[in-house]
Amino acid sequence: MKLWDKGIKVNDKVERFTVGKDREMDLYLAPFDVLGTMAHITMLESVGLLQKNELDQLLSELQNIYTTTLEGNFKIEDGIEDVHSQVEMMLTERLGDIGKKVHSGRSRNDQVLLDLKLFIRKKIEEVVEAVQDFFGALQTQSENYKDYLIPGYTHLQVAMPSSFGLWFGAYAESLTDDMQMLKAAWKITNQNPLGAAAGYGSSFPLNRQLTTSLLGFDNMNYNVVYAQMGRGKTEKNVAMALSSVAYTVGKFAMDACLYMSQNFGFLTLPGELTTGSSIMPHKKNPDVFELIRAKCNQIQALPESIGIITGNLPSGYFRDLQLIKENFLPAFDELISCLDLATFAVNNITIKKDVLQNEMYKYAFSVEEVNKLVLQGIPFRDAYKQIGKMIEDGAFDPEINVAHTHEGSIGNLCNQQVQQKMEGLIDSFNFEKVNKALKSLLELK
Repeated sequence: MKLWDKGIKVNDKVERFTVGKDREMDLYLAPFDVLGTMAHITMLESVGLLQKNELDQLLSELQNIYTTTLEGNFKIEDGIEDVHSQVEMMLTERLGDIGKKVHSGRSRNDQVLLDLKLFIRKKIEEVVEAVQDFFGALQTQSENYKDYLIPGYTHLQVAMPSSFGLWFGAYAESLTDDMQMLKAAWKITNQNPLGAAAGYGSSFPLNRQLTTSLLGFDNMNYNVVYAQMGRGKTEKNVAMALSSVAYTVGKFAMDACLYMSQNFGFLTLPGELTTGSSIMPHKKNPDVFELIRAKCNQIQALPESIGIITGNLPSGYFRDLQLIKENFLPAFDELISCLDLATFAVNNITIKKDVLQNEMYKYAFSVEEVNKLVLQGIPFRDAYKQIGKMIEDGAFDPEINVAHTHEGSIGNLCNQQVQQKMEGLIDSFNFEKVNKALKSLLELK
């Protein structure tokens, strides 16, 4: 069944090529297609394009189908082109001609736009929850180990004293910037495209504000041409937010791999979080972090992949956009799995508590010694040269301690302020409004 079928059979080779993985990808969208249809037909009844008894029958059946999608039993049958066709076919099989009325005033173009936005909203909420968990684990370990020093590096050379608290806390605050990106992606996504139809509106007296309210959107894409132009652009902006989170998680994974190396030996994972070698019995490999790093690198490539597909398309709908789904839809769960594993690993990390007692790290305290001389009244450049000469002469013997007190330094991590920043960002999404609207929609009779 094809919603556009006019009785002319498409060549099988063409059919296989054009459909591609669309049916498989559409399973991600199934519950959201049902929600969108419920809002659309409620609006159709309000403008006189459906009778109240027809609406009641359709809503009841759509609620049944929605339950099927959540239980994982929804299938796009052989010969059915996509999720939109499957839902309409199921309604028609169960309710007869009433089921054929649900497509009035919309196109598969605005239908898939809507499905994608509803899907993205839900997945952004799940990503935010996973980021929040990772953030909490990092903050906890930052406080737990704030007094344990490690060397900081520039150019991978020992530079200045750092601490485990500073290191964990740095990645926690990085996530607040990533949350800003997710918030921007949420705001761009949370606009209703339904009513744009094929990108040029409809001659029916549609009430787009009603569907906007029913689906919990903050706003709508008003211009119907732009609503269609938002396909691909929305995905790219969201992918940039996902890639920002992936950047933080991937970089943390790289640090963890480095610090677990025997040449550093700053931290270890329990044996059950590592893997071994088929030939070297001593090996405990950080495969979890290595795979997190690789998966996050793949996610960071996603905006570029989408941009290459959409970059030279004029306004209007094109089938090229179908291919975006294949990498974009699974990316959310991929990132969430990376966040979940990173959180699990951070919660189970063991750190080495006397790292800077090793003689090889004594030069990390050169700046501390320079600063002491400055506090005694010696000009900074003279103090710098004096300590430099001591190092060259092999006479450098520093005290292994630091006295940093300014905001964000070793002795003043400002974790509470970072926590407040994160909490404010999470509250600003207002997920409750969306969830309340969808709950009310599902309860319509």
